[in-house]
Amino acid sequence: MDHKALLSAINQIMPFGKYAGRKLLLLPEPYLVWFHGKGFPQGKLGEQLALIYEVKLNGLESMLMPLLIDE
Repeated sequence: MDHKALLSAINQIMPFGKYAGRKLLLLPEPYLVWFHGKGFPQGKLGEQLALIYEVKLNGLESMLMPLLIDE
């Protein structure tokens, strides 16, 4: 995992659903667990959601919070 891909994933905006408009790192963990159970979407967004799921599962969210870019 390279630095650019990680930055891109944590700052990616959720494009649809209940949490549309929220950055992936700020999605609630139960939502990511639900996706994990149902299956992540295909493509880049699915890969990014899976990465954020792993980040939260391993308790690394607080370490990455400083990398969020304000818009």
